[in-house]
Amino acid sequence: MKTSSVASSRAVAPDIHDISLDGFLGDRLRGCIWNHVAKTDASALTDPYRWRTESIYWQTEFWGKWMHSAVPFAIMTGDPALRDSIESSTARVVAAQLPDGYLGNYREDARCGGGWDVWGCKYTMLGLLFHYDLAKSEKTLHAASRLCGYLMSVFGPDKRDIVTSGQYMGMASCSILEPVVKLWRRTGDPAHLAFAEYVVSQLCDHPAGPHLIRDAAIPVAARHPGTAPGYENLNPGLKAYEMMSCCQGLLDYGEATGDGRFLDAVAKTAESIAATEVNICGGASCVEHWYSGALRQHRPFMRMQETCVTTTWMRLCGTLLALTGDSLWADEIEKTFHNAYLGAMSPDGSFFASYSPLAGFRSYGQHHCKMHTNCCNSNGPRGFVAFLENCIQARGRDVFLNLYASGRFSISVPDASGGAKAVFQVFTLYPERGRVEMWYRGETPLDFTLNLRIPAWSEKTSVTLNGEPVGATPAGAYLPLSRTWTMGDVVVIDFDMDVRAHTLDDHVAFTAGPLALARDMRFGDGDIGECVRPEALADPNGRIPGAIQVRPLSDSFLMNAAIPLPMGAHRVNPQNALPDIVRFCDYASAGNTWDSSSSYRVWLPVERFEPLCPVETAK
Repeated sequence: MKTSSVASSRAVAPDIHDISLDGFLGDRLRGCIWNHVAKTDASALTDPYRWRTESIYWQTEFWGKWMHSAVPFAIMTGDPALRDSIESSTARVVAAQLPDGYLGNYREDARCGGGWDVWGCKYTMLGLLFHYDLAKSEKTLHAASRLCGYLMSVFGPDKRDIVTSGQYMGMASCSILEPVVKLWRRTGDPAHLAFAEYVVSQLCDHPAGPHLIRDAAIPVAARHPGTAPGYENLNPGLKAYEMMSCCQGLLDYGEATGDGRFLDAVAKTAESIAATEVNICGGASCVEHWYSGALRQHRPFMRMQETCVTTTWMRLCGTLLALTGDSLWADEIEKTFHNAYLGAMSPDGSFFASYSPLAGFRSYGQHHCKMHTNCCNSNGPRGFVAFLENCIQARGRDVFLNLYASGRFSISVPDASGGAKAVFQVFTLYPERGRVEMWYRGETPLDFTLNLRIPAWSEKTSVTLNGEPVGATPAGAYLPLSRTWTMGDVVVIDFDMDVRAHTLDDHVAFTAGPLALARDMRFGDGDIGECVRPEALADPNGRIPGAIQVRPLSDSFLMNAAIPLPMGAHRVNPQNALPDIVRFCDYASAGNTWDSSSSYRVWLPVERFEPLCPVETAK
């Protein structure tokens, strides 16, 4: 996997109200907004700031996470009730701040100790900054500055080490770096940037720290050999969510200071994650830790694909995409979003699973911290925000269409006169189908280059502009279309959606375009763990001849496929010598009854024969 190149500047993201989704994704987005975010009792999330009785738990992360989705969704929808909830909950948080600037849920003798207090301060500060960006309230910005000031009074070169104040080699506490850099961008206070520099030194140079720069070239699961997946001190440096949170802060700090070392190091780390940890569904982690999961995904590991990891991975890839312009990161967002992320969301959008296995059935998560939510359910909606922010981007006179969906997409072209916007209406059933039609809807002609992402999985892609074929369309890159765009220009893309087989240690899984496929009990077509005979996998390119999409069994499925496969080991029976038509669905639809009636499986065992089996003595 190549190292990402540094682009000349960060790409411009669209205004959230300039994006609207239709069709399947539009329905899922509306469910997430109205059945989850809008129905959250935000005032209840602020109660721990007044209680201040905690010494262990992370209650204050919930409000900050909620704000990250509530603010953009309030802008997108214009809903006054959601805006009122944001304002009232923010007022309650600000009112709970103590005279010394502390704003959290811990009792005085436990503050900034070995628990999750500083981690909670991170999300509190982010929530305050989200509100400031929405309302431009100096009172809110002042509260965030005072909270940062409190932390600066506790940690520093001549004070306590922040890396020793929290879990997982200090990564939980050091992830405060992200909001500290964001705060500095809004205040310009050099003390804030100096504190960010201090946190970076703790992350990178402290003997007890995770050494994120030094170890950037080491695969993430190999950085602390001799440890095993597990909580707390079993393998403290391999906690996935916290490491990526710190990487997000390093990217922001590197951009703020112009120091390219941080982008290079985080890109190497992310490339390691994509190559060695991310599974066929775009998820990662076992009991929330790195574990070389890409090589072990076919095995029944505990608590796979934590939703916090899924969401944070999409956010990290989005920042790398904006900073590098490398389509690799859009490919990663797409795979994760359409599989692990949507699979973790309930069909009505009202909640998110904590973990999403690749075999079994989906289930609800537990409540955390004596509150009626948990970290993953609070984090879930942030993933949809990441998708929306990265659908379309612009830099100079270039517009990048990164993610395909039915809807309307507008974005300001930075170097266009008068800040003119490029506007496209997209008609597609993607990712269920491979055709995408894009109509230019800008009211005035606009000269820019439209860069279409051609996914790495689409080996054969055809593109036409106003009915005329365009040039080469390499997989895993952008196809540039430069012209003066006028109302009615149309681009049609046909992606290669053939079903492909992927093998791993005598197991096989199937994909169609960006979608991972799964067997589901609801099809009633046999044992979902039945062996596949190896002759089905003879095509060196992994293509499965005869596989077709078929009408979905019900509205519960986005996509169904029928794949002719020789199944089972009983080929002595002439009927078993013939292939069966085996039904699959997209992974996100598999198991969506959320009970055992829709048990599912992604990786299927492949029948094997070893003529020279060693003789073993029974023990």
